[in-house]
Amino acid sequence: MSEHDNTLNVPNALPLGYRFNEFEIKEVIGGGGFGIVYRAWDHQLERDIAIKEFMPASLAVRSDDLNLVLRSERLSKTFHAGLNSFIQEARLLARFNHPNLLHVLRFWVQNDTAYMGTVFYSGTTLSNFRERNPRLVDETWIRRLLPPLLGAIKTIHEAGYLHRDISLDNIQIQSNGEPVLLDFGSARKTIGNLSDESETMLRPGYAPIEQYSDNDESEQGAWTDIYALGAVLHTLITGAPPPVSVVRSIEDNYLPLAPRRLPGFSPALLSAVDHALALKPEDRPQSIDAFAELMALPERESEPVLSAKISGPGTMLVPIEEAEEEAAVSPVKALLRHRFALPGLVAAGVLVGLCVGLMVSGGSEDAPAVETAQVSAPSTTPAPVESPPVAPATPPRAEPAPVPAEPVAQVYIKLQQGEHVQVNGKSQALVPATNGFASLQLAPGSYTFAISGQTGTRQQTLQISQEGVWLLDPQS
Repeated sequence: MSEHDNTLNVPNALPLGYRFNEFEIKEVIGGGGFGIVYRAWDHQLERDIAIKEFMPASLAVRSDDLNLVLRSERLSKTFHAGLNSFIQEARLLARFNHPNLLHVLRFWVQNDTAYMGTVFYSGTTLSNFRERNPRLVDETWIRRLLPPLLGAIKTIHEAGYLHRDISLDNIQIQSNGEPVLLDFGSARKTIGNLSDESETMLRPGYAPIEQYSDNDESEQGAWTDIYALGAVLHTLITGAPPPVSVVRSIEDNYLPLAPRRLPGFSPALLSAVDHALALKPEDRPQSIDAFAELMALPERESEPVLSAKISGPGTMLVPIEEAEEEAAVSPVKALLRHRFALPGLVAAGVLVGLCVGLMVSGGSEDAPAVETAQVSAPSTTPAPVESPPVAPATPPRAEPAPVPAEPVAQVYIKLQQGEHVQVNGKSQALVPATNGFASLQLAPGSYTFAISGQTGTRQQTLQISQEGVWLLDPQS
């Protein structure tokens, strides 16, 4: 395998061999809608480093001279607010020197954008680690993982900050088995607040309810990160994150772990996770120490985390998070001003994209009681071709008819009595339940919703590409 066989094909990435003085780009190791991460060689110190570039693909493109160019002048305010948050995040991370927290070496401005140079961590994300080594992730492994991870989070809290984006994709498991909590991703959150995009920048399943309302930051605290950490543990234990907190605020379908007595996991651990995932902030542990005490965890264990052999280059993925200072209130936050109040979940002109299939994972008995219909998405994808049957060695049995693919998206629509819904021009027989929502199950595709009533017609376009839960209340 050559040096660059694993380089990702990320649009707008700088070319391999590009130089920032002593830093030479060797590989693209991560990319998303708001940034690109490179592995670079430091020619002065002769070591690998990681370089994260602020590159919001929805706002800018790279020109022939490799500078970033805005897609439109009207995006200037949003771009520069995100750029400022990116720089402030780098300055914040540079203050910390914890072995299990991303360490920033330097940052600089170039190519009409900004860059963050960090320590290069070998290994893979916790999400990938669990998928590749599911048998290793037992209670013993989790208890060895937690003390260094809790120490990193506690360091952030003691400095007066919150992480607000803890997830499996934001925890790196190094080749020596030690975890590293990655960066905050504040620029993405700021862009979400200032842009016209209505899709939330939070991680569904991991973000607690107060991050959606966020009336002011007094509602958030250590308990906010503890909820996300509880969601991480829930995923490690059960294989899936808990239900989305916004949906839980409509009808709480969370199934506590402790009463289920999951084999291989102690009641203390399961109960601690349940407490961390309490919907109301005041019902959760109020500090990292209190959370650790529920599990009888020491501050730090000397025994290293068990590791598995990890091949391939190191990675440092680009996560997402909250800005330290917000220049404006996002449409999503405006619609969730009142914390747990249902009217606050559906304010004007907002589509809250909750892009994970959590709502329906527990079966129909766990879903909110709403009128449900199904709509087929317009698709040009040909039907799958089945292989010819192989002659069996024993007398064949009648095979059941193939089951069509289930819809992947659950869309909740805020309706008033007497309103009518059309999806892609076709009428839908939907009636709102007592909670004010009707529900559709949709396959991947592009949809235009038209809701008509006595006050006129309001419309919203929705593009579905993956499993998820959406709350919809178009206003125009």
